[in-house]
Amino acid sequence: FTSCFSDTGTKPPESGIFGFMINISALLGVITMYIRYLLIEKQNESSHFVRSSCNIFSLCIGLMGCIGMGIVATFQELSVPSVHDIGALVAFGSGVVYITLQSIISYKSCPQWNTYFVCHIRMAISVISCIAFIPMIVFASQISMTKIDWTPGEKDYTYHFVSAICEWTVAFGFIFFFLTFIRDFQ
Repeated sequence: FTSCFSDTGTKPPESGIFGFMINISALLGVITMYIRYLLIEKQNESSHFVRSSCNIFSLCIGLMGCIGMGIVATFQELSVPSVHDIGALVAFGSGVVYITLQSIISYKSCPQWNTYFVCHIRMAISVISCIAFIPMIVFASQISMTKIDWTPGEKDYTYHFVSAICEWTVAFGFIFFFLTFIRDFQ
């Protein structure tokens, strides 16, 4: 956990593979979010548990996160750090808002379309991701240099280390959150 997410793809040939896989992940995210949007719209026809505008807003926020992922994949951390960082902020920030909105929508659809257990799991993942997002930004903003190979004791190492742990926590939060859609999509 001593390296940031983007550190895995800063040097060729890994950078090409990293960029490609992030773009594939963003595309799969778009597809998943759109299917989720359509599912909510269909369920909402008979139950009216959420305003359609809220569902559309959630989809738009999620799509912004996927665009942020594309920016992260395209502009490497060491080549164009400011653009890369903006992309990461959009990806993680929008992602956290998206999963929080989806958690709220899930609660509104209970008990007809979701179980409370699934809603609690989604909300727990959202809360953990939100909590991890804040120190990720705070500690990352304290890092005064952009580099790859960090060693304990270096200036800003602690900031980098804590930020990286939080970044991976949020990233895995997104993965686990999307896995909770499996039952809904069946």
